[in-house]
Amino acid sequence: MKITELLTNATIKLELVSSNKKDAVNELVSVLVNAGKLNDAEQYEKAVLAREEQSTTGIGDGIAIPHAKTAAVKEPAIAFGRSQKGIPYDSLDGQDSHLFFMIAASEGANNTHLEALSRLSGLLMRDEVRTKLLNASSSAEVLEIFEMYDSMDDREESALNEQQLLLAVTACPTGIAHTYMAADSLKEKAKEMGLAIKVETNGSGGAKNILTAEEIERASAIIVAADKQVEMNRFKGKHVIEVPVADGIRRPKELLERAVRKDAPIYRGTGEKKAQSDAGSSRKGFYKHLMNGVSNMLPLVVGGGILIAISFMFGIHSADPKDPSYNRFAEALNTIGGGNAFGLMIPVLAGFIAMSIADRPGLAPGLVGGFMAAQAKAGFLGGLIAGFLAGYLVILVKKAFYRLPQSLEGLKPVLIYPLFGIFLTGMIMFFVIDTPVSIFNTYLTHVLGGLGTGNLILLGVLLGGMMAIDMGGPINKAAFTFGIAMINAGNFAPHAAVMAGGMVPPLGMALATTLFRSKFTKRDREAGLTCYVMGASFITEGAIPFAAADPFRVIPSAIVGSAAAGGLSMLFKVKLPAPHGGIFVLPVVTHPFLYALAIVIGTIITALMVGLLKRKVEVEQ
Repeated sequence: MKITELLTNATIKLELVSSNKKDAVNELVSVLVNAGKLNDAEQYEKAVLAREEQSTTGIGDGIAIPHAKTAAVKEPAIAFGRSQKGIPYDSLDGQDSHLFFMIAASEGANNTHLEALSRLSGLLMRDEVRTKLLNASSSAEVLEIFEMYDSMDDREESALNEQQLLLAVTACPTGIAHTYMAADSLKEKAKEMGLAIKVETNGSGGAKNILTAEEIERASAIIVAADKQVEMNRFKGKHVIEVPVADGIRRPKELLERAVRKDAPIYRGTGEKKAQSDAGSSRKGFYKHLMNGVSNMLPLVVGGGILIAISFMFGIHSADPKDPSYNRFAEALNTIGGGNAFGLMIPVLAGFIAMSIADRPGLAPGLVGGFMAAQAKAGFLGGLIAGFLAGYLVILVKKAFYRLPQSLEGLKPVLIYPLFGIFLTGMIMFFVIDTPVSIFNTYLTHVLGGLGTGNLILLGVLLGGMMAIDMGGPINKAAFTFGIAMINAGNFAPHAAVMAGGMVPPLGMALATTLFRSKFTKRDREAGLTCYVMGASFITEGAIPFAAADPFRVIPSAIVGSAAAGGLSMLFKVKLPAPHGGIFVLPVVTHPFLYALAIVIGTIITALMVGLLKRKVEVEQ
């Protein structure tokens, strides 16, 4: 199918009158309505705007490609609109958009339609095509431009070079535009650079140009430019560059140069089986699912936790109307932060873990399971279990109803998945999970509350040291997650040790670059200045560049300093009700001066160890 079978005179408007993004979308939807291409204009426009919320379709170079695939489309079509003055569209390069292609794909769009749409995406990467479209004086001339380029075999694969073959995979959430534009951008740039590349596209019509096992074996490196999950285990043992799909469009040269240099970590794999396409997305692995839940939960933790901490400034019991220190404003802060923000913490954690596993159908069962865990006082552990349980139960439900007639496809996301997902998750949580996990949580809190001083210091040393082992990796996040769980259980001491341990590595490296200037390059010393800010803000990842460059000296030094800070925090009986904030929440900790002293001592230990272990820089580039 040619592009001009989807783009017609009736779907071209050469003079858009809109001045903002939302109006531009509405104006292009009207073009499709007038051409008789839509069943439900309102539903289609909502789908387009929902896609924009995921990531902008303003791809830069003056182009925007708003699109949606929905039952609201009567027949596949492309609407073309042009604005000579430009319309602000949140483009990737920050510039106004002039050329707009609204893609309307129906639920049953066949492969020929999708191939035509992918050719359109590829043609728009060519400067001469964009220039001609900007200068076209009529709808007929626009169609002539596409007729001319559509007949060219512009998507022929580069010849595969036996010496160095590069591979790439591109994928975007809807699989209509960005997927193919990233592929074409990489191929065009590879052609300019004289490189051989093969690109697999994971579009809405399924994976095309699939990479073979033989090609993967021969490849020097693989670029994965994707905003959705793709099958990754096949790349185990290869250098893999993972970036958003927008980078494939905007930064192809940089990515290809990195691939040539093999400037990427070796992918270790997740040990999971190949994903089922019906599941909606590939499985990621335990850590990525957990981090998806934690990252979405974190705003509630930070915002709610700090509000609770501020309420304590009026008195520890100032939110209690029966206490003499009662303050109405403190009660409001405590209610908002604790009763509401913290109340949502576990459901959100569970919901987004489930969504990471089973895509959008997993969200509702995960939220319900997490809420049940919170209500039953099963705590953080109950929320984790609920999230993974709901996600994999929805995967099973999808498989169970895989063979439903096509006519019932629309019932799956709105009825079948939520009904059975919530039912199964809820029943298992109610009868199997909630009670034993609640008992375990109560027992754990009791044990921690009964620990003697020596054991508490040991716990602080352990938690602080864990924060520095991988600086933002799984071990760091395990300690951080434990600290948050303890805050949720009402025990504020462990997280104080966690935050102290997390602040030390970047602060220690910053101090080392200041005290031992001859042992660092100018670039390192400049990075050290940034580490002062990152460490003070509890961003442990600030020390990663130093650890990566010299792991055998930096990491042990950071671990010792962080462990010391964590142990001292416990020794000083510091309690921290806020889960994040670094030095900015010092006013709300108990014994703030002793807590600051613990962090300073840990920082000095790390800096001195690094300074003693590192050698002088002999030649500075």
